[in-house]
Amino acid sequence: MKNSTKWFLIIMGILLSLGLFFTLLVVAFISAVGHENRETVTEGGHGDKIAVVELTGTIITSEDIVRQMKRYADDHSIRAILFRVDSPGGGVVASHEIYEEVKTAVGGGKPVIVSMGALAASGGYYVSCGATRIVANPGTLTGSIGVISEFIRVDSLLHKIGIEATTVKSGRLKDAGSPFRPMTPEDREYFQGLMDNVHRQFIAVVEKERKINHDSLMKYADGRVFTGEQAMKLGLVDTLGTFDDAVRIAARIAHISGEPTLVRERKHISSLFDWFLDQSKVSDLSDLKNEFLRQPVLQYKMTLGM
Repeated sequence: MKNSTKWFLIIMGILLSLGLFFTLLVVAFISAVGHENRETVTEGGHGDKIAVVELTGTIITSEDIVRQMKRYADDHSIRAILFRVDSPGGGVVASHEIYEEVKTAVGGGKPVIVSMGALAASGGYYVSCGATRIVANPGTLTGSIGVISEFIRVDSLLHKIGIEATTVKSGRLKDAGSPFRPMTPEDREYFQGLMDNVHRQFIAVVEKERKINHDSLMKYADGRVFTGEQAMKLGLVDTLGTFDDAVRIAARIAHISGEPTLVRERKHISSLFDWFLDQSKVSDLSDLKNEFLRQPVLQYKMTLGM
C-alpha cells in the first residue's frame, strides 16, 4: 500500500469518526430538548409535608400545574399545598382550568394556600381565587381584573415589499382580526362583545370566591393593578406576608406541629446536554416562541410596559 493511500485512509477514518460523533451529539441534544426530567426534592424540617407548586411566567397551558395539583391532592402524605404564584396571567381557558383544579383540591379537603410573588395579576389573580387563603407581599402587584386581546397588522409591511394576501371566506366575520387587513367597526364590536362576556365571568368568580359586593367590585374591576397592601384593604387577598409566612399559615391550617417538610418538583439535570440547556438561552428562546406563536386570543393578562 502506498504511503499516500495509507494517510488518505487514516484521514477518512478520522473524518468518519468525527462525523459519527457529532451525529450522536446532535441526536442526544435533540432528545434532551424534547424531554424534561423532573425529580421530587424535600427541604425544611422533619414534620408533616407541605407540597409547593410554582406558577411562574405567562400562563400558556394548564397541564403541568393541573398535573401537580392532582398529584398532591391525591397524596395522603401531603397535608397542604402551597401555591406560589408569580405571573402576569395569560390564557383565559388555561387560567380557568388551573382555578378549577385549585377548587377541586380544596373541595377534597386539601388546604391550598397561595403565596403571591412580585406579580400575581389578571390570570395570576384568577387562579388564586379558589384557594383556602391568599397571602400577598405588601409590594406584590395583583388585581388587574380584566381581559385583553391584541392584534398585529402586517398588511402595510407586505404592501411595501410587494406581497399581497388573498382571503377566501364564508361568513362575514370569519377573518375578523386578520393581520392582512384593517379591523372594521363590525369586527371591533364583535371582539368587544367577547371581551365583555369573559370579563363578566372573571368578575363573577371574584364576587363568589372573595364575597365582594358586585357594585363595590365594579368600581375597581377595570384592569388596574394594586399593591398587596391595597388589595388587602379591598378584600382581594386575605393577609400580608412572605413565602415563609405562607408556609407557617399552611402549617397552622393543616394542623402541622413543628417545622413542616416542603416537597416540590425540580428539573433534573441528568446529562451534559441537560446541563447545557439549563445554562444556555434555549429556554429563553422557547419562552419567546410561546410568547409570540402560542398566545391565546382571549387573555386574562396584565400588559407589561417593558
